[in-house]
Amino acid sequence: MATELLKLTHISKTFPGVRALDDISFTLNSGEIHCVCGENGAGKSTLIKIISGAYQPDAGGEMLFEGKAVTLTPQSAMDLGIQTIYQEHTIFGPLSVTENIFVGMEITKKGFMQYAEMRRRTQEVLDYLDSDIDPDELAETLSSGEQKIIEFAKALVFDRKVIILDEPTASFSITEIDNLLGIVAKIKDRGIGIIYISHHLDEVERIADRITILRDGKHINTCDATELTGPELIRQMVGRDASAFYNREHFSPGDMALEATGLTGNGVNDCTFYVRRGEVLGFAGMVGSGRSELMTLLFGGAPKLSGSVKIFGEEVDVRNPRRAIRHKMCYITEDRQHTGLFLIHTIARNTIIANLLISSGAFYMPEKEEQIGQEYLEKLGTKAENADVLVGNLSGGNQQKVVLAKWFNTVGEIFIFDEPTRGIDVGAKQEIYQLMTDLLRDNKAVIMVSSDMPEVISMSDRIMVMKDGRIVGEVAGDEVTEENVLEYSIGGKKI
Repeated sequence: MATELLKLTHISKTFPGVRALDDISFTLNSGEIHCVCGENGAGKSTLIKIISGAYQPDAGGEMLFEGKAVTLTPQSAMDLGIQTIYQEHTIFGPLSVTENIFVGMEITKKGFMQYAEMRRRTQEVLDYLDSDIDPDELAETLSSGEQKIIEFAKALVFDRKVIILDEPTASFSITEIDNLLGIVAKIKDRGIGIIYISHHLDEVERIADRITILRDGKHINTCDATELTGPELIRQMVGRDASAFYNREHFSPGDMALEATGLTGNGVNDCTFYVRRGEVLGFAGMVGSGRSELMTLLFGGAPKLSGSVKIFGEEVDVRNPRRAIRHKMCYITEDRQHTGLFLIHTIARNTIIANLLISSGAFYMPEKEEQIGQEYLEKLGTKAENADVLVGNLSGGNQQKVVLAKWFNTVGEIFIFDEPTRGIDVGAKQEIYQLMTDLLRDNKAVIMVSSDMPEVISMSDRIMVMKDGRIVGEVAGDEVTEENVLEYSIGGKKI
């Protein structure tokens, strides 16, 4: 008979300016697969980090493990029998399978390591999992799916009671996914409670006993999997008040600005799309779908294996970012602090840096640096005393304006925005949206990647949806709805 292993009551978690979890209650039983579903930013990752002890919840909630109140740290969670298997492998390639399973928890006797005993236990668990992996094989020689099996084996060797799986099938082949889901079902039969995080609807439908839906950090529903159809699951993941959306001015699309055909490389495959002057082409998809990788490839930041790019009707070879800039492309990257700005330099220096890449330098006059920086500071409404202020001292929204100033100074025509408003407040978001709209008014073309569903729905004229490194759908006009985008994102539709 199933028993309650874990119980969370009124759990909240607040970060500066963000309430990531708001009054969440959650339970997990023995021998149960409890799937947690939600869009990007719904609070799934925060929830599992609280259960694994990586985050401490705000005061006022309670966590019980096997009926006893607990305060979890990573070590105490492991001691209780809670293990998290993340999307990224935690494998040491040069070590053997056995050494990976027992690393940090080796069996010793009188100071001597008992490798034979560790190998025996490893083989016993691998046999239980119907795996033919050799315990002595180096982990670096194994496939991604086989490395994930090692992490499952580790949980079984140490008799874990709760296993948390965070997007475990990312980048897996169909065969590897089938094998992993079979292992999950087998582990469930041992009475282990499993928390399964996935944005793949077909996986949830196959293995879930119960489903909890989170949205914007709030608990929406918990029910038996049999009570929830795929369309209803999507509807509950999506539902939002209309106030979450931004209303922008729309323009009639003009000439073709950029056409990409069959782009392949950097983890993306056979991607074909276009964007015209005066429109925003949005790119949506779950985390790991390949959106940012595609933008990096398009801008010449990664080698292209195949495919072609035309800019204003002319085929071009964008083999590096310098060439992309010369072809009037601008890339506002996802991580502005590490790849978009030089934090130790001034607003003025950051403003002119991209233009220096495409100029010979022969006619550049250093005394104009501050003048140019001040001009864009005033034009974009950047909140700083003057252009000599260090960028590292600015707020996130004002840093983003400096990134834009850098690209505006290149007289670009095609602007790629990757998560343009991540980490900035609501007021600054509105200002960034207005600047993007101003670009359209000036007959520029905009490509926007965003994990914020209201943002990508509000700002885009058309949306390309990506999954597993491929474009799996396009929505336009009246079809630009959260439900349609999400159906493509999690595999509910196919083209």
